[in-house]
Amino acid sequence: MAATTGKRSPTDGVIESDVLVIGAGLSGLVAASVAYAAGRRVAVIDQEPEASLGGQAHWSFGGLFLVDSPEQRRLGVRDSEELALGDWLSSAAFDRPEDAWARRWAEAYVHFAAAEKRRWLRSLGVKLFPLVQWAERGGYGPTGHGNSVPRFHVVWGTGPGLLEPFLAKVAEGVSTGRIRLHFRHRAATLTTAAGRVTGVGGEILAESAAARGAASSRTVVGNFQATAGAVIVASGGIGANHPMVRKLWPHGTAPERLLSGVPASVDGEFLAAAQESGAALINGDRMWHYPEGIHNHSPVWPRHGIRILPGPSPLWLDATGAQLPPPLYPGFDSQGALRHIVGSGHGYSWFVCSRTVALKELALSGSEQNPDLSNRDLRLLAARLQKNAPTPLRAFLEHGIDFLQAATPRELASRMNGLAGNSRIDPAGLEALIRQRDLQLDTGLGKDLQLAAVRAARHFASDRLMRVAAPHRFEDPAHGPLVAVRLSVLTRKTLGGLQTDLQSRVLDGAGVPIPGLFAAGEAAGFGGGGIHGYRALEGTFLGGCLFSGRAAGLEAAASV
Repeated sequence: MAATTGKRSPTDGVIESDVLVIGAGLSGLVAASVAYAAGRRVAVIDQEPEASLGGQAHWSFGGLFLVDSPEQRRLGVRDSEELALGDWLSSAAFDRPEDAWARRWAEAYVHFAAAEKRRWLRSLGVKLFPLVQWAERGGYGPTGHGNSVPRFHVVWGTGPGLLEPFLAKVAEGVSTGRIRLHFRHRAATLTTAAGRVTGVGGEILAESAAARGAASSRTVVGNFQATAGAVIVASGGIGANHPMVRKLWPHGTAPERLLSGVPASVDGEFLAAAQESGAALINGDRMWHYPEGIHNHSPVWPRHGIRILPGPSPLWLDATGAQLPPPLYPGFDSQGALRHIVGSGHGYSWFVCSRTVALKELALSGSEQNPDLSNRDLRLLAARLQKNAPTPLRAFLEHGIDFLQAATPRELASRMNGLAGNSRIDPAGLEALIRQRDLQLDTGLGKDLQLAAVRAARHFASDRLMRVAAPHRFEDPAHGPLVAVRLSVLTRKTLGGLQTDLQSRVLDGAGVPIPGLFAAGEAAGFGGGGIHGYRALEGTFLGGCLFSGRAAGLEAAASV
């Protein structure tokens, strides 16, 4: 938003404020707006140019985890805070002594999602798309990972729509002179005095005309010093820093090829500076990457990947053509599938389905891939249901390097091998798998648990209308041609981070709050240094930024 901008002035070498926020993504903007509303003078610094204000949230699908919402109830979904907390704790599987604060954050956040969260967002003008989605269904029994019911509420306006009220509040602060935005300022060190954090030192980078999300230069043209009564670290995670991702990947088994689901600026470099100042940086081996990544046919940042949010119908095959075991169906357990695929020794896998299934079930994550929702365009939204509408997915079918189409299974297998540069897919084996699957469908009953899951999904109105195709034979020409999609591992979120208490105060190695230092968003593991434990329930990343950013802004403002 142009109204939120703060231009560089000759005094940028020395920055003074009551509250200093490092990072102009969602959590940083929430913290800044809350601290400003509390009457404090706020400075926000960010290494990127003005065009990237809002950070990763701008690119997001805008999914929010809510519990027992009116939207759920209207669709016949019976949810409760008790059920949601059980799902969260089963998924997180907290098992480390340092998880104590993360668990308390989880309990507080689920309560927030069941009570105040929706009311607060509505008071800010944030509206929700009425059809709740069901992401990460799990499949391991009542105490296993996953959401027992649909909880993925999409913001009407996606990520940009969620950012709007906080950008507006920051714009107000800029206009009154009580918020200053300092772009191209890269924080490098924390400064302290008498045991209290008093600010940061860093480098001023050369002006950049890089578009939103595009990689910007790192040419240093000066230095700066910022002083404040309280410092909030909201510098994000490490998703674009592939060397760091590989270093922290459990057991050193990261695949050879990684796509980036986040802009190049998500480098995590300031986290080390906070750690050097005594902050506890924990759970670095817990990350949330996706196995369903595809190359963006029109990339914005280096190695730009898009995540497919799949419905349950495609066959999910490993690099050799073997079907992933139950319950690793599309949309059920992304992290379990990731471990299985990487454990096979290959860094990629395949979806195989009919063109009908591809067009209905292979939704694309991100604001730019959902222009109907992002632009609040009802006419474009209605076009999703039309057979030949020019959707973003159709563009990938025609132009994406990972998408293949063929009339027969054997021809499809040949093209899959050609794209992969090997002969791992047996044409006869793929043909037999698809035909046996279609024979199971023809029975109306059968032993195929995936087909049973597809039929069950269509009992939910949102899935039946928008997400799950009516079961049909993949080899039926009326639904053809056959489609194969090569899937790569896509980096996305850091689940660990700076350990914080419920006031967002950063803790040292002994568990004692560091005076003057706060953290929010992905830099804090979305709260407590890892609110999600080992696995996240979808829709909880943006909400974690909101919840921790608000807490950090309030507590930092109260501390000065």
